Amino acid sequence: MRKIYSLLVITLVLISCGEEKTTSVADLVATGNLKELTAKKKEITAKIEAINTDLEAINEAISKKDTIKKLPLITTIKVKEEVFNHYLEIQGNVKTKQNILIYPEMAGILKTVYVKEGQKVSKGQLLATIDDGGLGNQVAQLEATTQLAKTTFERQKRLWEQKIGSEIQFLQAKTSYEAQRNSLKQLKSQQSKSSIRAPFSGVIDDVIKETGTVIAPGQGSEVFRIVNLNNMYVEAEVPERYITSIQKNKEVKIEFPVLGTSLNSSIRQVGSFINPNNRSFKIEVPVANKSGNVKPNLTAKLQINDYTDAKAILIPQSIISENANGEQFVYAIKDKNSDNEAIAERVVIKTGKTQGNFIEVLENLTVGTEIIKEGARSVNNGQTVKVINK
Repeated sequence: MRKIYSLLVITLVLISCGEEKTTSVADLVATGNLKELTAKKKEITAKIEAINTDLEAINEAISKKDTIKKLPLITTIKVKEEVFNHYLEIQGNVKTKQNILIYPEMAGILKTVYVKEGQKVSKGQLLATIDDGGLGNQVAQLEATTQLAKTTFERQKRLWEQKIGSEIQFLQAKTSYEAQRNSLKQLKSQQSKSSIRAPFSGVIDDVIKETGTVIAPGQGSEVFRIVNLNNMYVEAEVPERYITSIQKNKEVKIEFPVLGTSLNSSIRQVGSFINPNNRSFKIEVPVANKSGNVKPNLTAKLQINDYTDAKAILIPQSIISENANGEQFVYAIKDKNSDNEAIAERVVIKTGKTQGNFIEVLENLTVGTEIIKEGARSVNNGQTVKVINK
């Protein structure tokens, strides 16, 4: 109010002076020389200084006599040190390394399917059989001839050890037996391909082919999808600027918005390759899935602790203002008296990372400083304010 009053008085005086001297000043500007113009300037400046001196005296007298002051009401907080944990928030997808389609290894008719969708299976468990096209009979015949070759070899070996018979008979019997044995091994290996077994323990997610279907190795002949929901992880892409702060074993909070649940984990693997298309690298975070609710491709939100300061100064972002030069500032108070009246002082600060509604202050605020919280936007530098903290 006092400032407005002062400006009003100065304006009226100048207007008055202008009205009185309009002609002479105009003539002087048009025709006067430098000496005359300088003299006139000094005359007007002296009048303004005299008026300002009078106004200051009046304002001081008003301040002393004004018993009901209309001061801005503000609340304050004291600056203190806190532990500041900053979290990088990114989105990822749930994956599992054990989520595969099972293909047949031999051609034939799908003879029997032993499992159904949703069934839990163990590693090596028989899932289905394929008609082997007579391989079983061939194996039986070859087993018989191999057994005969073995008996012949063993007899020739005993005779040879007794120095009975020729060496060539012994070597022929040995060679025949080894050839039969290798042929039987290969045929059994071929026959084993008629049995489709679980490559790992998990759940049969989909039975794709039905009994009686003609199948063959190759694309389009998948028989089952098997998934292990116990070995899940979240894969996410992290911007390359965080490469120095995102490291293996860093703590991570995982949130599943669809499920409404969250859990804590840590980074298992950090990628060594920067994707040139989006300038990011991959990380893997393991997921405990005891309930079985976490499914592959489920969306997850990750909060990774990428920065910690045990002695940080944090203030609400809402109390920070910015001047024309782009500098951020807050108002502190000084010279607080017994009536909780104080002077607002502008303090230019430098800020760091933000988390939620708070921001870290790096420079120019010290512990114990009292800064304005409510009312910070309505005060001016040097203005008298009244603190009304509860």
